[in-house]
Amino acid sequence: MRITDWLLRLTLPAGRHPLVYHPSYETELAVAEHDPRRGARILAFLSSEGLAPPRVVHAPTPALLAEVRRVHTDAYLESVEDPTGLIPILGFTPTTAERDAYVDFQRITVGGTLLATRQAVSRRTVALHLGGGFHHAFSDHGQGFCVFNDVAVAIFEERSRGFEGPILVVDLDLHDGDGTRAIFADDPAVHTFSIHNHDLGSTEAQGSTSVALGDAVEDRTYLHAVETRLPPVLDKVRPGLVFYLAGTDPAADDRLGNWGITPRGMFERDRFVVSQIRELDPRQAVVVLLAGGYGRSAWSYSARFLSWVLTGGKVLEPPSTEELTLESYRRLARRLRPQELLRGSSDDWGLSDEDVLGSLRDHGRSGRLLGYYSKDGVELALERYGFLDRLRALGFERLAFDCDLDDESGQTLRIFAEPGREGPILELRVRRDVATVPGMELVRVEWLMLQNPRKSFRGDRERLPGQKHPGLGLYRDVIALLVMLCERLGLDGIVFSPSHYHLAVQSQRHLRFLDPLDEARFRSMRSALGDLSLSCAAQVVREGRLVDARTEEPAGWVPAPRILPVSDRMKQKVGNDEYEERVASLMTGFSFRVTS
Repeated sequence: MRITDWLLRLTLPAGRHPLVYHPSYETELAVAEHDPRRGARILAFLSSEGLAPPRVVHAPTPALLAEVRRVHTDAYLESVEDPTGLIPILGFTPTTAERDAYVDFQRITVGGTLLATRQAVSRRTVALHLGGGFHHAFSDHGQGFCVFNDVAVAIFEERSRGFEGPILVVDLDLHDGDGTRAIFADDPAVHTFSIHNHDLGSTEAQGSTSVALGDAVEDRTYLHAVETRLPPVLDKVRPGLVFYLAGTDPAADDRLGNWGITPRGMFERDRFVVSQIRELDPRQAVVVLLAGGYGRSAWSYSARFLSWVLTGGKVLEPPSTEELTLESYRRLARRLRPQELLRGSSDDWGLSDEDVLGSLRDHGRSGRLLGYYSKDGVELALERYGFLDRLRALGFERLAFDCDLDDESGQTLRIFAEPGREGPILELRVRRDVATVPGMELVRVEWLMLQNPRKSFRGDRERLPGQKHPGLGLYRDVIALLVMLCERLGLDGIVFSPSHYHLAVQSQRHLRFLDPLDEARFRSMRSALGDLSLSCAAQVVREGRLVDARTEEPAGWVPAPRILPVSDRMKQKVGNDEYEERVASLMTGFSFRVTS
């Protein structure tokens, strides 16, 4: 039967599928392109759609050592007590603090898979775990960022509780589920099914289907493999419990993947897998795990799929990561009254509505950020929005806060890792701007620095010009907070004039050059620099090795204002269809090439 036939015929019962998630999943990990808020973003989207009320969201506890020992050898568990024991897993030697954070994260996530499995088996339903899928962990060693094999631990735990039925592991992560297959290679009651890019080691096992499709796979090949290979396995195994590792790293935009699966292809894959399983038994126990997925948009594929599960067959389209972040902050902002931001206290302090309106009119008022926010009000807002909690989740538990609000030419906000520590982890300098766009008022960002001194440049983390430490991963959050600031104060947008090429690239998802000619020149430079990494491209521009193909003159970087429009009238000026058409026509006037 064709996939489309299954999609039309089958829906899921709505409203009874448990979700498992823990805030500890947001731990910052030293893993390239890992989004620590992947599960949190999914949960925020589902919650905004009314699909994840508190009663269906369950928080796990860390897996017990006794539970982990059923799968992993004592010698291996002792080895990972030392930071050097994680070298084969992470690819570098972590500090003791990094080792502790990483192992704790894996233990709580294994606990999440245990809890989801218990929910699925006891209630005979589909349980959704917003994490898990550590399929590269073997019984006696770990690799590929996997310390403990959560699926294997959950299987052994269910068997200890008396579960005796056959088990199927459907692993559609981009990478081979080699660890899980090896652990159950001699166990005929566990069948491991994996469709991946390349086999990793032996594929021999009593119950195994291993399909290696190679590189550059697209929808047609992938869906055909899933459609033709999974149904016979389901019919043969007739499982009493299914684990589905719904990895999103096959997606075309995955930062570490090498396939080209479209959003539609990813969703059809997920829907077909669950539909097939539930067609076999409408009350089948199924545990869905996130598995691999890298980059800031990886969450959206899982969110789309899980919305279908939770609604019983309706597909809800998730917003962009930027829109989701902004809307999350907006919901929190609605709980803050102007009096709190002006005085920094939940007490009104006798402030009248006229006092509030007067402060809004008095833009030049010293001691207030942009003439509105008091120092205490800024700190209160960042606390209420959860921004400071996100910094604490990165390991900065003793934050120190400072504002220099007396300089109207540029007011500065700084957050330090701890009191008395040199150098901020966040520094933002802003002012009101009425000169860049006549008749409009903007927030001008003079300077923005986000850095994590507790991290180092490892693996794919590249050092950009002037960068001392890796970033915090909170750039989108800062942009969202600035947009809300504009909305609250009635400002038209954000303006920033990047002094270097790499700064323009970093802000390209949010801002456009005010002048379409500058935008056309920038996009032409980006095209000429091709697949170079950002650090390499920045070096080429800085060294004058990007030249005008017609004059052979170096294409130096020329700073110019970039705009993120917030008001409707600014959106009519920058980034609309007419603007984009103008940019496209102007790009024909530029031609750049890289010289050696």
